[in-house]
Amino acid sequence: MTSFDRVNHDRLMSALAKEIEDKRVLKVMRAFLNAGVMENGVVSISEEGVPQGGPLSPLLSNIVLDELDKELEARGHKFVRYADDCNIYVRSERAGQRVMRSVSDFITRRLKLKVNGTKSAVAQPHDRKFLGFSFTAGKLPQRRKIALQSLERFKNRVRQLTNRNHSKSFEKRVAELSTYLRGWRGYFGYCETPNVLRDLDSWIRRRLRSVLWKQWKVYNRRRAELIKRGVRPDLAHTTAWSSKGPWNVCHTPGVRIALPNSFFDSIGLPRLERGYNI
Repeated sequence: MTSFDRVNHDRLMSALAKEIEDKRVLKVMRAFLNAGVMENGVVSISEEGVPQGGPLSPLLSNIVLDELDKELEARGHKFVRYADDCNIYVRSERAGQRVMRSVSDFITRRLKLKVNGTKSAVAQPHDRKFLGFSFTAGKLPQRRKIALQSLERFKNRVRQLTNRNHSKSFEKRVAELSTYLRGWRGYFGYCETPNVLRDLDSWIRRRLRSVLWKQWKVYNRRRAELIKRGVRPDLAHTTAWSSKGPWNVCHTPGVRIALPNSFFDSIGLPRLERGYNI
C-alpha cells in the first residue's frame, strides 16, 4: 500500500526518540538508515527510505505507520495491517473510493509517504489478497481461502521437489518435500476451504506415484513391484504393459492399489488437510 523508499529519516528518528531514551540505540538506528545500498560494487548513501529486506525494516515500518493505525481507529474504520500492507473494510464501493482518497491524502501529507498506486485499489474482498490469503465469493459469511498466487507458488515448489527427471532417491525426495509441506501447512493450513487442501494432497501423491513409476522403468520391474504390493497378477500385467505416460497410468486402479494413501502415510508424508484447524 505504501512505499518505504521515501520515508523521511528525521521524522522517523523523532518518532523513535519518543520511545527510546538510550542515545546509543538511536545512534545505531541512524547508522542503519544511512548505511546505503550497494549496486554493482558501488555504495549509494541513503538520505531517505528504509532499507528493504533489512532485519529492522518491519519494526520501523510499524513505527512509521502507528500514526495511521490511530487515525483509522479514530475514524471508526475496520481494518487490518501488517507492515506496509493494509486492508480497510467499508460497506460500499462509493465509501471505499471516499476512504481511499482521504487515507491516501493522510499518508501523503501527514506521514510524508508515497502511496503505491499499482497495489492500492477499491475492490471486493474476494478480489484482493492479504498475506497470502483471500476470501470466498458469494453469500455471507465469506470464508478465508488461500490466494491463487500462493497456490501457484506452492505448486511450482512441489513440482521442483517432485521432478521425475532429477536423479535423487525417492526417500530423499520425500524427506525434502515433507519438510516443505509441514512449514507450508503450519501457515496455510488455517484456511477455511479444506477441499483445496484435500485436492492438493491428492495431486502430490499422484506426482510421487509418477516418480516411483518412472524409477521402476521397465515392464518386468513394474509388474514385480505391483504384485509385491498386493496387485493381482493379471491387473499387474495390464498396468505394467500400459502405454500411458507416468501421470496418466498413476491414476489407474493398479498403481493406486499398489501405492495407496496409507503407503504415503507410512513413509511420513504429511497430509495438508490434517493441518486444517480453526
